[in-house]
Order: sequence, then C-alpha cells, then structure tokens
Amino acid sequence: MDLAAIEAERARLHAEYISHDRPPSSARGIHHTALLSSNVERTIRFYQEILEFPLTEIIENRDYEGSNHFFFDVGNGNLLAFFDFPGLDLGPYAEVLGGLHHLAISVTPEKWAHLRDKLEAAGVDYQEESGTSLYFRDPDGARLELLADQLGEMYGSHVL
Repeated sequence: MDLAAIEAERARLHAEYISHDRPPSSARGIHHTALLSSNVERTIRFYQEILEFPLTEIIENRDYEGSNHFFFDVGNGNLLAFFDFPGLDLGPYAEVLGGLHHLAISVTPEKWAHLRDKLEAAGVDYQEESGTSLYFRDPDGARLELLADQLGEMYGSHVL
C-alpha cells in the first residue's frame, strides 16, 4: 500500500471539495438510522438498559406485515430505529461495501465513563481508543462507537 499516494489523494480531495464558504446543507438532520434486530426484547434491553437510550415507540413496520419498527432516543432530536423481519431468516451481521461500518454516538465524558462501566459489568467486549472512543458490538453484531467528543468534533478537530 502506497501511503504517500493515499495521503496525496486525500489532500487533493480536501483542496478540491472542502470550502470555507460552504453553503448550508439542504437537510435538517438525520430523522433516524434503521438497523436490523433478530430479537426485539433483547435489543430493547441492550439499548435501553445498558446504553440508557429510552425506547420511544414500537409500531408495525408498514412495509412488512408482522414486523416491528421501534425507536430509541439518542439525544438532540435523533432516533435510532430497528426492524425485525420474522420469517425471513436473515443471516448474521456482515460488513459489506455500502453497509454499516459503525454508528458513532456522542455522549458527555461523564456518561462515557459510566456507560463503559455498564458495558464491562454486562460482559460486553469493547475496545477503547484515544481515551474518548469505545467500540463494541450490539447483540446482532452491529459495530457502535460511544464518543466523548462534542457533536461536530473528532479528536479535537472540527468536522462540521
């Protein structure tokens, strides 16, 4: 792998596409991000009891009869949603091009330490990086990150 060439390409993309005079986004924000669940109650317990994201609603999925669509409050008007697809016999989580690599959720430094302790007490394996990131997997294998950085920042750099 030619790291110098990769860095040069990153610099070129930065120079060409990142503007200091950028216009406002056409979007208002992410309404929700939807993941898949193989077990609704297990997912609720993980996200609500361990991560402390309150369940806000559970309704039938309009696109698949018998399927649940349920939502968790992840703060700042944002929702994390799930579908289950009973009877479809979906395979296990896999990282694929165009798929989810990880979902990073901002928490305060105090809450980050508290949730790290809860993950440890629940026996959830995690990887701590840079003193502000915790990477771990949910019960169905989706990779999550709890990030103690402010929204719009990444490791001390402004990204918004």
